[in-house]
Amino acid sequence: MFKKLKNYDFILMFAPIILAGFGIVMIYSASMVTAVIENHESTYYLVKQSQWFVVSLFGFILFSIIPYKKYEKYMVWNIVIALVLLISVLLFGTSRGNATRWLSFGPVLIQPAEFVKLGIILYLASVYSKKQHYIEDFRKGVLPPLILTAFILALIVIQPDIGSAVTTFLIACTIIFSSGMRYKHIFLLGIVSSILVAAAIPFMITEERISRFTGAYQPFADPENAGHHLIQSYLAIGGGGITGEGLGQSVQKLGFLFGAHTDFIMAVIAEELGIFGVFIVLGLLALIVLRGLYVSLKCRDSFGSLIAVGISSMIGIQAFINLGAISGILPITGITLPFVSYGGSSLLILMVSMGILNNIAARTKKEEQDPTITEPVQQEQKKFVTYRGGRRWSS
Repeated sequence: MFKKLKNYDFILMFAPIILAGFGIVMIYSASMVTAVIENHESTYYLVKQSQWFVVSLFGFILFSIIPYKKYEKYMVWNIVIALVLLISVLLFGTSRGNATRWLSFGPVLIQPAEFVKLGIILYLASVYSKKQHYIEDFRKGVLPPLILTAFILALIVIQPDIGSAVTTFLIACTIIFSSGMRYKHIFLLGIVSSILVAAAIPFMITEERISRFTGAYQPFADPENAGHHLIQSYLAIGGGGITGEGLGQSVQKLGFLFGAHTDFIMAVIAEELGIFGVFIVLGLLALIVLRGLYVSLKCRDSFGSLIAVGISSMIGIQAFINLGAISGILPITGITLPFVSYGGSSLLILMVSMGILNNIAARTKKEEQDPTITEPVQQEQKKFVTYRGGRRWSS
């Protein structure tokens, strides 16, 4: 058993668990008042997130053991399940606010868009790894997977869940850029995407979405409405200073800061633990992302390498969007802070993703120790490694 464990990447093993455990503590601190206001026990969100953590930890261990190459065999089912989940949301979903993003199974709510993010990563990694010998052919090698990806993104936008759609789109862009296709094709896709987004904007504009931009870039123009959340976030971040007010001592979580245990949990961390607490969280997130990219560089299998890129980008992109929203760099989109914010579906998918990434890391380490392991696939992957090494990466 210990011989197998030594092949795993301990940074990718313990960093997400530490972050998730820290998140549980901060969720309890940030949600006590909210839970009581909602007529629950003060430990309501603590218990629910702890339950999801146990399930997520089991998923992390399970997917760390399962060889990642097996996912290629079930890729069709992966896409079918993703489509069924997204269509089910539109037909039978549970609505909150002005959006229908959840499926209810008794007391359990799941957000299919979270599962679709990982599904897209596995799908694009599988398809483009198989197309390496003709990836320079736009019509055959590049275009077909993008049509299905665009359809999936449209289903997410319809919910509407613009934040998840943007995140999934950016994840797909990262994998596409890393796949080895020609730069002129990437440039062409960028132009087409820009035109499509520009054409869709008039149909997506609502007063609520306009107010999010106003609240992000002119919060003090309407401090009681559009700018309220960001101003309260500023007060929380500024109030913490260097060392913070102390764990559990946040003032803004007392009904002033909306989503204190979800979207704005970093503001509560800043207020209670100060800049030191913020740096610890950012440091662990950066460590996970950079380590994941390192694994992608070391992996000699194109499928595993693209999965590692996709998972690393998913965590980095979500963290950037969340932190951008609480600081006024980006509009508020409802994207949670990876591993830390309250959310069962998000935590489960992130931990499962880390399990897959750990399996890739372990396989890569075994290949370095015994190069004969990859001999049967070296010929197949040769073009990818050469192309990636020459044009995409500096290793």
